Amino acid sequence: MTTFTPQTSADVLETVRWAAGEETPLEVVGQGSKQGIGRPVQAEHTLDLSGLSGITLYEPEELVLSAKAGTPLAEIQTLLAKNDQELAFEPMDYGPLLGGDFGRGTIGGALAANLSGPRRIKAGAARDHILGIDAVSGRGEAFKSGGRVVKNVTGYDLSKGLAGSWGTLAVVTDLTFKVLPAAETEKTLAVTGLDDAQAAAAMAEAMGSSGEVSGAAHLPEGVVGKFLNSAITGSPKTVLRIEGFGPSVDYRLDLLARLLNPYGATETIEEQDSRTLWREIRDCKPFADGTPAPIWRVSVTPSEGHKVVDAFRRAAGANVYYDWQGGLVWMRMEADPEAEILRKIIAHFGGGHATLVRAPLSVRAAIPVFQPQQPALAALSARLKEQFDPKNILNPGRMAGP
Repeated sequence: MTTFTPQTSADVLETVRWAAGEETPLEVVGQGSKQGIGRPVQAEHTLDLSGLSGITLYEPEELVLSAKAGTPLAEIQTLLAKNDQELAFEPMDYGPLLGGDFGRGTIGGALAANLSGPRRIKAGAARDHILGIDAVSGRGEAFKSGGRVVKNVTGYDLSKGLAGSWGTLAVVTDLTFKVLPAAETEKTLAVTGLDDAQAAAAMAEAMGSSGEVSGAAHLPEGVVGKFLNSAITGSPKTVLRIEGFGPSVDYRLDLLARLLNPYGATETIEEQDSRTLWREIRDCKPFADGTPAPIWRVSVTPSEGHKVVDAFRRAAGANVYYDWQGGLVWMRMEADPEAEILRKIIAHFGGGHATLVRAPLSVRAAIPVFQPQQPALAALSARLKEQFDPKNILNPGRMAGP
């Protein structure tokens, strides 16, 4: 096995051209923080992009940042914080959940996995903030898409199309993202003692209000004590984040407290603990337990999340919590992931996606890790793969079996 470690975009182009000519598959990685997600890649050689690193453009006044694909997200976030700016899509760090270190994710990986966090309900995901890319297709052809300002991003935007493709269509070498001002402060309103159905109703009411909620999650009894170093204990908590200028945050927090008073007792989580709490919700801290126990990331209609969980628990045990107003369900299994049962239940409640983000290698090799596509969508995906990577040399097998 050979590991290629390009230092420039030209090096990447040369390597991919060689692999295409030899019809030799490559496993494409950055820092490897998400390497455990997906089916085992069927490749003899590795294309390691960690050396392709560095911020190449940052114009705070224009709200734009460009970087090489292997640039650590932590480096970018540190620079943005110095200028009171941020990646508004709040990218999750999968490292600890998969048994790795915190802070090893890269900006290229953020696009490849279409990362997002609790703020997705308000700000979207990585694909909604990408402005442009430079990339190399599996044909060994360099191409560009988009630009460095929003007005240049028109028409068929390949940069958005590559979001969530997990390195199976092209090797992205350079990226430009839109950045936004960070909130001056934040606080979280916590409602105590709601069951899953009551929490779904409370979150829906909060999201429909003028409170401008930027995070809505429900932490059931089985997980609530695993946040903030067990500072939150006892009864379930339904938590709602408010961000912005201080007086506005206080006003909207009071508005929400009055609105949700019929649901149960409320309390305020102040800024420092609020930031920690939402980072832990984002990174799935309760299940980052150092085990290989299967973890599902289930995306459904927010009103259906608790119904999916209730139906699933009638067939198999699972520990869960909810993000995205109940539309994102994190599920920890003890042993068997019960993929067939889970996906049948999701289909029954209107459809959605279930991704197995953690499981032993043997399990990931045996079942569909990503949600199986409907025939029409699967045919479209196959045509895209044929256009971008006809010889199937980029991360073969990661998203689907042969």
